[in-house]
Amino acid sequence: MRKNIVAGNWKMNNDLADTKTLVSELVDIEKTSNAEVMIAPTFTNLLEASKALKNSEIEVVAQNMHFAKNGAYTGEISATMLKSVGVNTVILGHSERREYFNEDDALLKQKVDTALENGMRIIFCFGEKLEDRKSGNHTHVVKSQIKNALFHLPEGSWKSIVLAYEPVWAIGTGETATPAQAQEMHLFIRNLALEAYNLSVADDVSILYGGSVKPENAKEIFSNSDVDGGLIGGAALNAESFMAIVNAF
Repeated sequence: MRKNIVAGNWKMNNDLADTKTLVSELVDIEKTSNAEVMIAPTFTNLLEASKALKNSEIEVVAQNMHFAKNGAYTGEISATMLKSVGVNTVILGHSERREYFNEDDALLKQKVDTALENGMRIIFCFGEKLEDRKSGNHTHVVKSQIKNALFHLPEGSWKSIVLAYEPVWAIGTGETATPAQAQEMHLFIRNLALEAYNLSVADDVSILYGGSVKPENAKEIFSNSDVDGGLIGGAALNAESFMAIVNAF
């Protein structure tokens, strides 16, 4: 059975002192929902966050990783490096990685394979831009991104996959898909898994919504039957806001 998940992507925010403070604040707020909770600090603070949250329900995850085991890839981080500091889940395919660092489906397929080979869980991101939505091409874009990077996987690998739908036009803009739009796309995504695999895979995969979720709209968005949580950006940088979203379930 699929899980409810709320993951906070801190992006390029918070130095070591900020990380320690925010982690401490998160631990002090009571969690009243059944949702899995994850935070993704920057690479330099993963070890400190992992140590601080060792006995907590909050999992520390990575924002990205390279597809190679090691080698001459200056500035990159491998799966084994992540695992060595206690990180077992990685976000791949985030819209900002696609947009600013030119990560395409072929590269992401390699990253997916490497993460799975190393026993990692993946939060795989995808989603359309505003022009795709306006032209009615949004479902084609989403289907292509998922199919090209994930549909080569054997059925058993899907136990390690979490999907995160990001309407790019709703990230950092204050715009949010209506609950009906979110449900429509999440159902479409679940049906893609059903068509490519079977009912078991489709029913079990968690699909998160990643477009400007806030405490004010989280409950309504999460109430949709095919929305299993959120990938949270800005609101994850404030402990009270983030935990209010976690507790919206």
